[in-house]
Parts: sequence; C-alpha cells; structure tokens
Amino acid sequence: MKHKLPARFAGGLTVVLLSALTACPAQQSLTWDQVKSRFEAANPSLKANALTVDESRAQEITAYLRPNPQFTLSTDGTQIVPDNGVWKPLSGTDVVPNVSYLHERDHKRELRLESAKEGTRIAQSQSDDAKRNLEFSLRGAFVNTLQSKAQLDLAKTELEYYDHIIEISRDRLHAGDIAQIDFDRIELLRVQYESALQSAIVNLRSAKIQLLQLLNDRTPVEQFDVTGNFDFSESLKPLEDFRQDALNTRPDLQAAMQTIQQAETNHKLAVANGSTDPTFAGWYTYNSSNNNPNAIQTLGASVSIPLRIFDRNQGEKQRTQIDIDRSRQASEATRAQVFSDVDSAYSQVQSNIELLKPYKEKYTAEATKVRDAVTYAYQHGGASLMDFLNAQSDYRTVQQAYLQLIGSYLTAAAQLNLAVGREVIQ
Repeated sequence: MKHKLPARFAGGLTVVLLSALTACPAQQSLTWDQVKSRFEAANPSLKANALTVDESRAQEITAYLRPNPQFTLSTDGTQIVPDNGVWKPLSGTDVVPNVSYLHERDHKRELRLESAKEGTRIAQSQSDDAKRNLEFSLRGAFVNTLQSKAQLDLAKTELEYYDHIIEISRDRLHAGDIAQIDFDRIELLRVQYESALQSAIVNLRSAKIQLLQLLNDRTPVEQFDVTGNFDFSESLKPLEDFRQDALNTRPDLQAAMQTIQQAETNHKLAVANGSTDPTFAGWYTYNSSNNNPNAIQTLGASVSIPLRIFDRNQGEKQRTQIDIDRSRQASEATRAQVFSDVDSAYSQVQSNIELLKPYKEKYTAEATKVRDAVTYAYQHGGASLMDFLNAQSDYRTVQQAYLQLIGSYLTAAAQLNLAVGREVIQ
C-alpha cells in the first residue's frame, strides 16, 4: 500500500533541498590564461627551478670577492735562562705583527664575475626551458579536460536521445507495430550508453585531478571547472615562420649559446690564472734589547713572487679550450633538434587539420542526417531494427572520432608551441 507524503512535509523538504543546493559553492570555470597564471604562481616545481637562478645569482657575490689579508703575530728573543738569578722571560722578547695581501693580476676577479653572470643567464634559460616543458604538460591536461567535457556532453546527449527512442519503441510495442524481442534488444543496448556516460564522468574527474595537481590546488573536483574553445583553426602560418620563432625564443637553444660565451670567458680566466700574483707584506718590530738605539723600533716590507716554472695552469687552459669546441658542437646539435621538433609538430598539426576539414564540412552533418532519417523511417515502419541500430552506431562513431581528432589537433598545437618555445597557436 502506497503512502503519500503530506503536502506540508513535501514542501518543507523541497525548501531544504533547494537551500542545500544554494549553499554549495559554485564551480570555478577557469580559462586557459587563468589556469596558466595560477600555475605560474603555485606550481612547486616551477618555484624550485626559479630558486636555482637565485642560487646562481648568489654565486656572483662569491666570485667577485677579494682575497682576505693575512695577519701574523710572531715573537722572538724570549730568554729561557735567568738573568743574574732573576727570571725575566719577557724582557728581551721581540713582538712582530705582520700583515700580508695577495694581489690578483690580469683581471681575475672581473673574469670570475663575468663567468658567474653568464652562469646565471644559463640558469635563467634552463629555468625557462623547464617552464616550457611544464606548461606543455599543463596544456595537455587542460586539453584533456576540455575533451573529456565534450565527450561527457556527447554521452549525455546520446543517452537522452536513446531514451526517447525507447519511449517511442514502447509505444510501438503497445500498438503492435514491433515484436517484444525487438523492443528487448533496443532496451538492452541502453547499457552501452550508460557505460559510456559513466566512463566519461570518470575520465573528466581524472583529467580535473591531474590539472589540479599541476596547479597545486586543493579545490574539490566538484567545485573546479575549466572553459575553452574546443575546436580547430584551418589557418596555419608557413613552416619557415615557426622555425625562425623557435630560433629566437627556444630557451634551451639560448642556454646552449650562452654556454659557449661562458666557455670562452672560462678560457680567459684559465689564462689569467696562469699569471703570477705577488703577495705584499709589511711588519713592525720593537726590540728593546737591540745594541743600536736607533733600531729599537723598525718597519719592514717584502714582496713574494711565485716562480711559475712548472705550473702555469697548462692543463686548465687546454681543458677550457676544448670546452669551447664542445659547447659549439652541443649548440649545433641543439639547433638541429629545434628544427626537428618544429618540423615534426608542424606536420602533425597540418595532418590533423586535413583530417578535420571533411568531418566539419561533411561527415558530422551527414551522420546526423542519416541517423535522423533512419530513425524517422524506423518510427513509421519504413526501416528495419538493424538499419536503425547501424545508423545509431555510425553516428556515435563519427561524433567520437571528430572529438578525438579535435583533441589530437589541440595536443599537436601544444606540441608545436613547445617546439617553438612560446604560444603560437592558442
């Protein structure tokens, strides 16, 4: 026996449910620019890479420091036997304070500073390159989320459409237009659409979780969303334009060029380190027991010059010279890699555009037209059940292929942005 809820209780329950829904925080729909801004502000890996630049900048201070002066205090003349039976151990002691300083020649400090500054520029370029790769991962997660949203919308639309077909088929069954077995087959196939819907929900949730991880964001998945244009552009600049942009902006190529400059500076420093650095010293002496009354207090000075007979830093000079050649070869290899990356990504984008054009201009519209026509014919007894199921299957195949191709295009566009070193395709 069924019992109905009192109207007053039902109305109160409705108010409670509406209040609960109103209290739930609204979803945050972030654009790509907003996602990228949050990523730059919060990603820990990005922050760690930025700190390496600060560490390198701190090394510039160390590189430009002068040598510390040396202070020496020595004594001499201390008596170790009694003087006429009187013990006076400090009566004849000479106290000699000595100060010395190493003077660096041939601009050693300046060259060390220049090498450290070039190291900072290399660290900055390497940090930018790490950011470039991380942003590619971010863009991939963003595109994956947009694609999962589109697939979820398609799954919902297909399920709603199929439920409508089931209702029509039930009416035809009651009218005697179709057999029970045909209706059962139609109703049984609904599980495929339910499964596709649940898979789309899980895929979207997983894509959002990956994106939140890159953003270092603890926002609940249900309150997080992104928005963007899930489509493609048929226009594409010439390949040579992308190549030139890559040569101008790729941070790893800039780091390779800066490494050559640092290697040349290090070679100059190695040559300078092979020169002689004198040490200047001065001292003061007080000798109260000196027989010469004019020599009780004396000043002295000295210059110490190492004789670079055997060690003239020959090995380091040769090593740094070889390092220049190695850096140049590495730079050429990086340049070749840049061209390879750009060419491969460009070909992939171009291929996806060529595949997407007929889908946008013809296939998707034809699939919808065929499905609607066969469905109408089936509803009025002009098409068989097999024709209807085949048309529905063809429609799903074309729509899903179209979404996957758009996702492939956006991924290839992100790959081209990665190859160039900046966003050339949104």
